[in-house]
Amino acid sequence: MPNKTCAHSALASILLLIAGCASAPDSVPLSDQDYCAVPPTSTTQTLSEFTAPYANEMQHKTGVYVLEQGTEAMMSRAWLAERAEKTIDVQYFIFSIDNVGLIATDYLVRAAERGVKVRVLVDDIMLEARGDELLMLDAHKNIEIKIYNPNVNVGKNIVQKVTALLTDFHGINQRMHNKVFLVDQQVAITGGRNIADEYFGFDHEYNFRDRDVFLAGKAVQSVENSFEQYWQSSLSVSIATLFDNLPYPVNPEFSRLHSYACNPANFSPEIRAEIEDVPATFQQLADEGKFLFVDNVEYVADIPGKNDRSHFLGGGSITNDKLVALAESASDSIVIQTPYLITTKSDRAFLRKLVEQGISIKILTNSLASNDNLEAFSGYQRNRAALLATGVEVYEFKPDAKIRQRVMSEHMYKRSPTVPIFGLHAKTMTIDNHITVIGTYNFDPRSANLNTESITVIDSPEITQEVKASMLKEMEADNAWQITKDFNPDSEESLSKRIGVKLRRIVPKNIL
Repeated sequence: MPNKTCAHSALASILLLIAGCASAPDSVPLSDQDYCAVPPTSTTQTLSEFTAPYANEMQHKTGVYVLEQGTEAMMSRAWLAERAEKTIDVQYFIFSIDNVGLIATDYLVRAAERGVKVRVLVDDIMLEARGDELLMLDAHKNIEIKIYNPNVNVGKNIVQKVTALLTDFHGINQRMHNKVFLVDQQVAITGGRNIADEYFGFDHEYNFRDRDVFLAGKAVQSVENSFEQYWQSSLSVSIATLFDNLPYPVNPEFSRLHSYACNPANFSPEIRAEIEDVPATFQQLADEGKFLFVDNVEYVADIPGKNDRSHFLGGGSITNDKLVALAESASDSIVIQTPYLITTKSDRAFLRKLVEQGISIKILTNSLASNDNLEAFSGYQRNRAALLATGVEVYEFKPDAKIRQRVMSEHMYKRSPTVPIFGLHAKTMTIDNHITVIGTYNFDPRSANLNTESITVIDSPEITQEVKASMLKEMEADNAWQITKDFNPDSEESLSKRIGVKLRRIVPKNIL
């Protein structure tokens, strides 16, 4: 099971980076033929043509559509990249070099080749791509790549890695967890998904139940402002400055990447056809009342570096303060999905106070069986009984949850030789029956104090009704176990995995 989803594994990742590994082959596999000899057909509708009918509403409101299903989240990004006219700004914690990552890269390169300015900002810690591959992309005149907080991975030798670990433990634990895909400063996608197979339902072994939100209009300006703040931050370093040699000329040739993406074995014609149908799909969603223009949508993001670093591995954050204020505004119910649930004593006192005020609180998190991160589960397990004692209802996701048939890629679900394990990665909260929060924030000390996070707050009864119903559905017996003081499903997993969780108790909870 992969363990590359969140910065909870930052310490483990650092140790692996220091240990090093054998040189990998080029990330783009060789093709047996030129699959782009007959390039895939595409319509010529631009993004501005698509948004023109909504132009008046976009000035004063924000168009919102919640991306529940992996394939629609992937196709929306692809369609936007293909229709971009001026700019694409990309900000991610993980941008993988698996199938989805390579195809996403191809879309960005093709956009750059037709004159779109592409900026990519990726966190350093989990970045898989080799330095020379990043430099090749950056050599294109219309592509700029920056690395956030590059202190232990990209461009660093073993001495530099060890030095950073020994002298800047706080700094290497401050990661950029934001996820943004922003096109022409008009439309943005943000939420829980990184760029990798498992976030879109295309992995053969392990996939995530995740959630993004598509935004068009007024709130997108805040997304753009935040991206610009990160891009201009001293923590965001141009990839070219991290290496002594720049081995590529301006505008290198990307035919092998294009051929990979053109290969129907890597990118099925059925999915391409669905991408072409995105405008019709959105019109249908609008007709069904699922794509709505909302008066009050707020994008909230932490500042680069998170806080003033005056408290070691602490300090709080803008996103944490906003979520606390939202929780305090509840009059009836709070429903939460979080893959990692690590509570402090003060967290539990806060939850107990809300429960005593008559607020119903339900939380869905990963079980040991569905969890991709044993360090994080260890932190949760240590205080599970104390959390239950607050009066909060706790549910743990099943690795074979029935809901995956709805949210996983239909193409992958039908074609996979085995049924992949399913884990929770959505970070969502509803307040009463009118506020929905979708973002990158996990319920743990790392999101509160170390990782930079972002959330979108949507004040809409219609959207909240749909999202809340989905979250409650995923707490039903087909999809989750309800935890009590006398029951948890840890025994469903192997003895070796249970021992592995216990051994991880040496890791302090404030960096999990």
